[in-house]
Amino acid sequence: MERYSEVEIRGYIDRANKLLEKSYCPYSKYRVASIMIDTDGNIHEGVNVENASYGLTVCAERNTIAAAVTKGMKKIDMIAITGDTPNPISPCGMCRQVIREFSKKDTLIVLATSKSDKYIIWTMDEMIPYSFGPEDLDK
Repeated sequence: MERYSEVEIRGYIDRANKLLEKSYCPYSKYRVASIMIDTDGNIHEGVNVENASYGLTVCAERNTIAAAVTKGMKKIDMIAITGDTPNPISPCGMCRQVIREFSKKDTLIVLATSKSDKYIIWTMDEMIPYSFGPEDLDK
């Protein structure tokens, strides 16, 4: 965590909390936003976008990563995820795997909530122990 001070982390959480109003979630009313810093120091943002055909809904984390890839992002240094939940939000399984695809060993995952100042910081290994990634495929 020494790469980011508590003040910086709280700043990213606050920024993500402000993004929640842009979430498109007319069906579930479950607003989620994320802020991501890539290894080049670029900041990327995303929100969840629902669809009347529920299976087409895209989570905030995957939207953030997809937008970042279009700007040349290769690896995530830190991602902060927040929602209107009583406790810090946790990414779904699909998002965990997509985050893993673009993570490095020391990528930080910050789980937050707009309802309090509480947050949790995970490393990649804490989020998905014994995970499967690009390096596990035969090249």
